Amino acid sequence: MGFIADSLNRIQPSATIAVSTKARQLAAQGRDIISLSAGEPDFDTPDNIKEAAKRALDAGKTKYTDVDGIPELKAAIVAKFKRDNNLDYKPSQVSVGTGGKQVLYNALLATLNPGDEVVIPAPCWVSYADIVLLGGGTPVFAPTTLEDGYRLKPEALEKAITPKTKWFIFNSPSNPTGTAYSHDDIKALTDVLLRHEQVWVLTDDMYEHLLYDGLKFATPAAVEPRLYGRTLTMNGLSKAYCMTGWRLGYAAGPEQLINAMRKLQSQSTSNPSSITQWAGVEALNGPQDFIAHNNKIFVERRDLVVSMLNQAKGIKCPNPQGAFYVYPSIKALIGKTSKSGVKIADDEAFVTALLEEEGVAVVHGAAFEGSPSFRVSYATSTEALKDACTRIQRFCGNLT
Repeated sequence: MGFIADSLNRIQPSATIAVSTKARQLAAQGRDIISLSAGEPDFDTPDNIKEAAKRALDAGKTKYTDVDGIPELKAAIVAKFKRDNNLDYKPSQVSVGTGGKQVLYNALLATLNPGDEVVIPAPCWVSYADIVLLGGGTPVFAPTTLEDGYRLKPEALEKAITPKTKWFIFNSPSNPTGTAYSHDDIKALTDVLLRHEQVWVLTDDMYEHLLYDGLKFATPAAVEPRLYGRTLTMNGLSKAYCMTGWRLGYAAGPEQLINAMRKLQSQSTSNPSSITQWAGVEALNGPQDFIAHNNKIFVERRDLVVSMLNQAKGIKCPNPQGAFYVYPSIKALIGKTSKSGVKIADDEAFVTALLEEEGVAVVHGAAFEGSPSFRVSYATSTEALKDACTRIQRFCGNLT
């Protein structure tokens, strides 16, 4: 209809949210549904963080704040970047938004012009491309392969860059694959970026603390200091701090970009929740030991899921070193038929039939620009994961 803006025709609703919504609807109808679709830890927010929020409420810290973050939170973010990443920023280089998604949105909407290209390794998080499209830019997908552990090779990055490239979006550990990049992996990519001075780097470090098997975290601006002046380093509290519903993301980068992002935010949401910001101060400054405890549980779940999925007929599941996702390939299952007669023409047909026949909700690879595969979030109980993987094994075993 002519009333709705043309720009909305360029984007799709979030596929991960759509799958989670359908799973909740089926559960409400009485179906026995196990949802492995949401990227959300099942652990509760740590008590010290909740107590900080209560103190802020009791102290009446319920008023408007500065558009992009209270000084105390910006100071905590500056300290975090120095402590964890050896990156030096001033508070004036920091932006705080309502979740990491708003920070990414602000950065891209504030910088993209029609014709600008944004290079995104694929498979990738569902929202990157749509935010680029909404901003009038063009997403350019740089492919990765299962054989390479879904790790972007420098040759593929070089091939994707053109004179129109404005941004390179980098996400490690990755959603949806769980792929994590070492210092040397990143150095190979930053060597390419140094040759293309027009390309800025937008690094999504949301899963920074969810790293396993002894791998050390690295981020582009720290690996290659010469890229510092054209890098926006984004992070947030949703995943490692179990604060998905609190909605707090942040980034640091050049002041000119941060000022533009603040200008945009001043005319959209204005400040993030004041209470959430005070909880964020405590999250960043307070005890961090719960992260290692949670990660130990995540590793056990990952090992369980990878083992059980690789025992399913026709599934090939790599063993990722970060986040809380696995991204198995179903290449060998395309063209088969399910027990109820559904033709598995693609990964969307696979996940739809899996939900209908076995009550397991996962997200199809096409949503992440990486087919034929699906994403499993193992951020749920071990019992639920065992049950779900048993159902997936049964579903695959019944394909003919």
